[in-house]
Amino acid sequence: MSRVWEDALTEADRTVIEKGGYGTERGLGNTPALVIIDTQHNYVGAKKPITDQLDEWPSGGGQEAWDAIEKIKELRELAYENEIPVIYTRNVQKKTINFDSFAVKAKRDNTKYIDGRPETQIVDELAPRETDLVVDKSYASAFFGTPFISYLIKMGIDSLIIVGGSTSGCVRATAVDAVTHNFNVAVVEDGVYDRIELSHKAGLLDLWMKYCDVLPSEKVQEYIKKVGEGRESRFINL
Repeated sequence: MSRVWEDALTEADRTVIEKGGYGTERGLGNTPALVIIDTQHNYVGAKKPITDQLDEWPSGGGQEAWDAIEKIKELRELAYENEIPVIYTRNVQKKTINFDSFAVKAKRDNTKYIDGRPETQIVDELAPRETDLVVDKSYASAFFGTPFISYLIKMGIDSLIIVGGSTSGCVRATAVDAVTHNFNVAVVEDGVYDRIELSHKAGLLDLWMKYCDVLPSEKVQEYIKKVGEGRESRFINL
């Protein structure tokens, strides 16, 4: 199976990965949640090539984000069908951007990122249902300064399926923190996106090598269906 990062690897990189034994699959458990990271107007942007929408959406992912959203929609519907919890995150600032660590690294209209602005809302195509949880955060990881881990423990979640954006930012930070807290994690390769192609590839490579499983949406769909069938193995490998 071809991976999105393969064309960025040197021969030395390939040798390091092979000899180091990196990328072993960890597997997923029996009680997953689908975690949809920051699919807000600010970070999705317009359905155009990324460079054509930057004036309006400087943090938007453009067409690549919308391509991923199509995969996310399919996974979300399957999660609903199989009674798998769906949790959203929103990256917002409360009243002030003083705690926005990204703002100091980017010149932009920061008023668009304050909670209550329409740009901070999740795109209509992925609007949460009444039964879905929405976790507001002000930093990259969904775990930092939020009740996210309390929700996961209360629901008995043992595995996270992570989609959304950006790959190298909030997706990666959440995935690494999840593994650190001993959850099983899969990042959906074609269900995440980034503003920079190199960051996208490097972020997925790093996660795959050292932290979690990076799987195509087709395999994740198979896994969700197996969970729905109530299989009782300790780990469900794909």
